[in-house]
Amino acid sequence: MRLTTAQALVRWLLVQRAELVDGREGPLFPGVFAIFGHGNVLGLGTALEEVRAELPVWRGHNEQGMALAAVGVAKAAHRRQVGVATSSIGPGALNMVTAAGVAHANRLPLLLLPGDTFVGRAPDPVLQQVEHFGDPTTTVNDAFRAVSRYFDRITRPEQLTATLPQVARVLTDAADCGPVVLALPQDVQAEAYDFPDALFATVVHRPVRTRPDRRALDTAAAAVRAARKPLLVLGGGVRYSGAAGRALRFAEQHGLPVVETTAGRTLVPHDHPLHAGPLGITGSTSANVLAGEADVVLAVGTRLQDFTTASWTVFPPDVRLVSVNAARFDAVKHGALSVVADADEALRELTDLLGTWQADRSWSARAREERERWDAHISGLRVFEGGLPTYAQVVGVVNEASGPEDYVLTAAGGLPGELIGGWRAVGESTMDVEYGFSCMGYELAGAWGAAIARPGGVVTTLLGDGSYLMLNSELFSAAFAGHGFVAVVCDNDGYAVIHRLQTGQGGVGFNNLYGDCLTSHDRPPRTDFAAHAASMGCAVFPADGLAEFAEAYRKAREVARSEHRPAVVVVRTHPSSWTDAGAWWEVGVPEVSHRAEIATAHAEVRAGKQRQVRYL
Repeated sequence: MRLTTAQALVRWLLVQRAELVDGREGPLFPGVFAIFGHGNVLGLGTALEEVRAELPVWRGHNEQGMALAAVGVAKAAHRRQVGVATSSIGPGALNMVTAAGVAHANRLPLLLLPGDTFVGRAPDPVLQQVEHFGDPTTTVNDAFRAVSRYFDRITRPEQLTATLPQVARVLTDAADCGPVVLALPQDVQAEAYDFPDALFATVVHRPVRTRPDRRALDTAAAAVRAARKPLLVLGGGVRYSGAAGRALRFAEQHGLPVVETTAGRTLVPHDHPLHAGPLGITGSTSANVLAGEADVVLAVGTRLQDFTTASWTVFPPDVRLVSVNAARFDAVKHGALSVVADADEALRELTDLLGTWQADRSWSARAREERERWDAHISGLRVFEGGLPTYAQVVGVVNEASGPEDYVLTAAGGLPGELIGGWRAVGESTMDVEYGFSCMGYELAGAWGAAIARPGGVVTTLLGDGSYLMLNSELFSAAFAGHGFVAVVCDNDGYAVIHRLQTGQGGVGFNNLYGDCLTSHDRPPRTDFAAHAASMGCAVFPADGLAEFAEAYRKAREVARSEHRPAVVVVRTHPSSWTDAGAWWEVGVPEVSHRAEIATAHAEVRAGKQRQVRYL
């Protein structure tokens, strides 16, 4: 079949199918986000136009934003579908590097197709080309190598026959999942080749269920059976395996208290008697109290990031860690007793090995006891007593209005702590807190992607004024394309959570809140978020106070569903009221400073490091 390189790539995208979460079969690549330039408009752009009735192409307005939307698709689809983004060479390509970092840190599939300079080099240097004096093969796309799980530069059309199976492997493999970058020189995109018909045969990608090694599982079972206070930690790998039900049955059969990581949030019904809450710095005191007493921790599908482990101070020094993970890289961390396997398969077989064994009933009962104390604390924080609403109160309103088909997300600033710690699950796997890379700007772009992947319920994203200003162009992209979601913009006068970190470690407020920033104005300008969002084609609902916010949010949900465009609720919020789980976080406090407060904070860091668990 004689096709250009670009035509062959697009035809291959069309025949890749996937088994979706509900068991139906659907496209592995549901659509392409594109900004065309001279490096991709003729080759790849022409190929996409030829199949526009079969493969949706959504126009982006910032390359980083549209690629983050592609990440949002993958997360909302539980890694069963993959977003694709293409840009021209030079600045367009480099703008997508951040999105690749988000996908890499969060183990999410993403296919990036940046244009590249001419392989033939006859017209060099071309527009937007960065020349390396000692290596003419280097282009800006080499910047992707640090944030790619798989990288290739297609310099001959026939290379697709070798690389495309590897592309599919990485995007669908539970252990290696991450961003794939295919750099496409513009002359090669347009070059033709006689491709074999077999390359375009339909392939249905189904989850590969890796079974655990029996000896490793026997050892893990023995460790759990010997535990006096075992704790089950559920991470994102449980979500992507579709193993939430299995994990809950496992906990019930053996009486294990259950806690969730950031990526594992909403796996467990909030009021389940064995649910102790979210773990870590942005988690709950209930989960952290149990973690502090646990002697064996069974961690399933988690890479145990510092916010989950409170910089490795949340567990006792002598804790025994048993790690179940599809990726050996994650399973062996911190000297864990490692079980390399799919979460669903591992829990099924471990249940059989444990038989009728159960943890002590008094320990099992602690989960509900501690969580109810945390619930009472959160309920108290949600009570409005006048003044500016707090983040906790805003989250409470959204939580109470949400149903099992709805989906909520955030990424950076203070809202991850409020959403992780304060949200009460109303549906399984219905939260996306991008806290692997914590990318400001993901909130709006990711919501666009989530709205594409989840058309049934209402997608709500919560973000601060700083994140809104960081990246808001995809509001217009979503409005133009006809994808509705609700964006709750909490205006608290700047980068408030970093101000909290700065002043909480002995520093003075500087360059974070607007009042501490350099300006030549006596009365500096303020952003009119409502007017700006309206100019981007969004429905807008400004709100003053919590009661008005609740009504504005209700109306926004209706508009997002009925008018198929983003509905933005803008509310002024308190700049220094936070939900705190009482856990420690290691940060780099200066050892030498002119401020006594910083010296005191540094001493506290040294004391905290003495509590860190050291396995190796």
